[in-house]
Order: sequence, then C-alpha cells, then structure tokens
Amino acid sequence: MRRSTHARRAAGAAAALVFAATGCAGAGAGGNGGAVLSSSWADPQNPLEPANTNEVQGGKVLDMIFRGLKRYDPKTGKARDFLARSIETRDSRTFTIRLKDGWIFSNGEKVTARSFVDAWNYGASLRNNQKNAYFFGYIDGYDEVHPESGRQRADTLSGLRVLDDHTFTVRLNQKFSGFPDTLGYVAFAPLPRAFFTDHAAWVRKPVGNGPYTIESYTKGAQMYLKKWDGYPGPDKARNDGVTLLVYTDSNTAYTDLLAGNLDLADDIPAAQLKNVKSDLGERYLNTPAGIIQTLAFPYYDKAWSRPGAEKVRTGLSMAINRRQITDTIFRGTRTPATDWTSPVLGAAGGYKKGLCGRACDYDPGRARRLIEEGGGIPGGRLTITYNADSGSHRQWVDAVCNSINNALGDDRACVGNPVGTFADFRNQLGGHRMTGPFRAGWQMDYPLIQNFLQPLYYTGASSNDGAWSDAEFDRLVDRANAETDPVRSVALFQRAEEVVRDNMAAIPLWYQNGNAGYSERLSHVALNPFSVPVYHEIRVG
Repeated sequence: MRRSTHARRAAGAAAALVFAATGCAGAGAGGNGGAVLSSSWADPQNPLEPANTNEVQGGKVLDMIFRGLKRYDPKTGKARDFLARSIETRDSRTFTIRLKDGWIFSNGEKVTARSFVDAWNYGASLRNNQKNAYFFGYIDGYDEVHPESGRQRADTLSGLRVLDDHTFTVRLNQKFSGFPDTLGYVAFAPLPRAFFTDHAAWVRKPVGNGPYTIESYTKGAQMYLKKWDGYPGPDKARNDGVTLLVYTDSNTAYTDLLAGNLDLADDIPAAQLKNVKSDLGERYLNTPAGIIQTLAFPYYDKAWSRPGAEKVRTGLSMAINRRQITDTIFRGTRTPATDWTSPVLGAAGGYKKGLCGRACDYDPGRARRLIEEGGGIPGGRLTITYNADSGSHRQWVDAVCNSINNALGDDRACVGNPVGTFADFRNQLGGHRMTGPFRAGWQMDYPLIQNFLQPLYYTGASSNDGAWSDAEFDRLVDRANAETDPVRSVALFQRAEEVVRDNMAAIPLWYQNGNAGYSERLSHVALNPFSVPVYHEIRVG
C-alpha cells in the first residue's frame, strides 16, 4: 500500500550537495564509474524492510533489490509468475505454491519456501510492528499473531506450512480469489536468514534477490545501487548501477537535469510543465499510471463523523472545479476523477467512468445548499493539510481552496496547511492529529480494484488514515473477495465503491499520470503502470 509523495525531499543545501554527489553524471554518478545513471529520489520514511515500506520512495528501492512470487508486467501491469513455478487452488482458500529452481540471494543463500514463510510470519507479527502487516490478514492465524487488542498469542501463522524446499501451502481464513495477484507486492518478498540472525546489520545494508544490490547509503544525500552480476533472473540490469539522489524540491531536480548534473527526474514539477516539451522533446515521458489524488477526512474527529456531515463533504466535492484546475496547473498530466479507482484498470478490472455521478460535477449552487443542509463546515473554516516538500501540492491545494471559496462566496472558507516534509506529514496522520481534510495520494500496489478500496476504506485497514468505517462497505468487500468469478467480484467491489460515494468517504480529485524527464546519456527509459522508472531496462551512453 503505497502512499504517494510526488515530492523529492532533503539534502540540506540542495544544489551544491547534489552536484557534489553526482560529480558529473557523464562520468558515472556517485563517482562509481561505468554506465551508472543518477535519478532523483527522497529518503524512505522507514527502514527498507519489505513488510514495513508502504510509500513510493522506499518502494522504488525494494523493487530494485527484491523479486517475489509474482511480478507485474512493466507495460501492462498484469501479474505474472516469477519465482513461482505454479500457484494452484481448488477452492480459492488453500493455495499450493511451488518455486522455481536456481534462485539465490545476493549473499549466496538459496531462496527456499522457508525464505517466504519466515518473511511472512515476521511481517504479520504484532511484535515487529510492520506497516504492511495488514497484507497477511487473510492468512489463517493472523488474529493470533496480530490481535486487534492484547498481546500476541502465537509466533507463526497457522495457515502457512512448508512442505519442502520448493513448496509451501497457504490457507486463508476466507475465500479470496484475487490472492495470487497480490503476491507481486513487495510485502510478500522472501528474506534471507541474515535478516533474522543479524537484523541490525541487515537493516544497515539490506540483502535481497533482485538485479541490484545496495552498496552505500547516506541519509539525506544519496543511495548507490550496483548491478548484481550474479543475478539469476531473466530481467538483468542493462546498466552498471543507479545513484538515487535526495532532493528537497523537484524544481531543483529539474534544474539539475537541464544542467546535465542529473540523468533522470521522475516527477516534473507543475511549474515546469509549460516548458518541459520544448526543454526535453522526446525525452519527456507522460504516461497513464495507477494513481489517484483525493481529499480524505479525519473521522476520529466527531465534527466530521456527525450525522449530516456526508452532505458537507459532498458539497465540498461539488465546489471543486476539477477541470479548470487540471487544465491550468497540470497541463495534461492529470484527468478529473469520476470514480475512486484508476482508468489503468480498464472496465474489466473495475474502473467505472462516472460512478461518482453529480457529486463530482462542479456545481457551486448545489454545493452551497448541501453544505448548509449538513450543518456547515466544522469550525467555520476548512483547513487542507499537505506536505510542502513537493513541486505542486501547494499550487493545487491553493487552487482547490480558491474554487471552494468562490463557490461559497467566502474568501476565508478554505485555507491550506503545509507540513514541512512527507515524513512529518505521515507521522501526523499516523498520530491521528488532523482536524480537517488532508491530501491522500494513492499509488496502486497491484492492478486490482480491491487495492483502491480495501486498504483505504475498510474498517481498520492499514492505510485508512482517516479511520472511516462502514459495515455495509466491509460486507460487500468481503463478498467480493470471496467471489471466484471475476465479473461478479468486480460488480460487488463497485457496489462497495457506491457506498464510498454515497458517504463521500473521501473526495476524488484527479487521476495522475506518471511523468519524467531524462538526459541524452540515457535510452530505453520508461515508466511502469505504477509511475516508477523501469530502472533495470535503462541503457547509459
């Protein structure tokens, strides 16, 4: 579950430090020599444990150093077997997973069934406090290793069983026909014994089984990942390595790209969109991605969960002129949202254009009436919180507030509330310290409608930052997960999405493309459906 930053943080005195770190991109970023490319980045929120990373920047690294049972096709997003030789089930509840031979970790250790089972048990454990523990919630025994209250009552998931080095079984606590397609998400990655025997050392320098290894990391400055020559997979790196450079501001990254001090910037700031095509020509990428931007609400605050507040939220949605904002600020990189998923899913995958209905249409008169009928904006003023370490959040938050203020005829009805960094922003969310709506960018973990709904709106879900809860929504999601027919499953998920709509649990704003720019040194640059550069395919020189 990846909370999207769309920001580039950090490095203290940005431009000077970044230049020193790259040391001239043409000679190989980071001073490591060879065909090494440099790319903009931000420090991860947490240590790079697969089950503890649910944001984009850490996810980029894990996607380079790990490979799992499934892998999502970088062009289509379709889940394909990777380390899995087969995943079989007769009842959509008990799955037998068989592994391919020949896979090893970069320290030489073999990848076995135990590598997965031990990793999943660790990720699920309440004691380990992993942010992605929720992903293991469908496996039998989760309520024992991760109870909702009280102490952990078991050390391992009863639904996991190792049969031999290359085979293990998974028994779920309910039917979940889509379970195999979730297994490309990094939370399900295997872990070597070194992770458990010397955890502190592993965290300092993670060991995985992907096409790159982490050679060095200086927090706030850069991470250098080197091509692993012994990688046994079919998707070997086509370059010698990647230096990820930390930025406080995507505008600085863009300036460095144009100056030849950076090879790849994968978040073009809104202020540069008017120039980017003339600056970069064909070296500018703007491709659809499984990303949606919404405004979420703090339902732990009684002012936002009182009866009638759904009318206020719906009125606010109708006070936002999405088309004007996307056209003016984002110039073809955003599309007004009309549901809570993403067009990249396609109709068969659950995207339903127009599901939001009139509630997502700009209608100032109706907006004013609904807000008044719902008792007015709590406290008399709307405060939208966002992380300020981005090239565009302030612009669009100000534009949203201007739209709301104009619709309500009150210049003080809505204001933005910037928080310094994405990490600080996430920490405030985790501490339930919001008193008004907050930006909630969501980048899909896997291309299922379930991933756009359950992690965000299911009661107690790990990315349900506003703590919204609705019994009918939960019931429909449970039914959809248990449905073995894909068409009927999608239909049930869409009914659940209608519950989100009717309560305006979150306001959908726009679908987001992935965009990037790259230097003349690079070729074969592409973004996957998750908006992340396909680093291993990039050629240098």
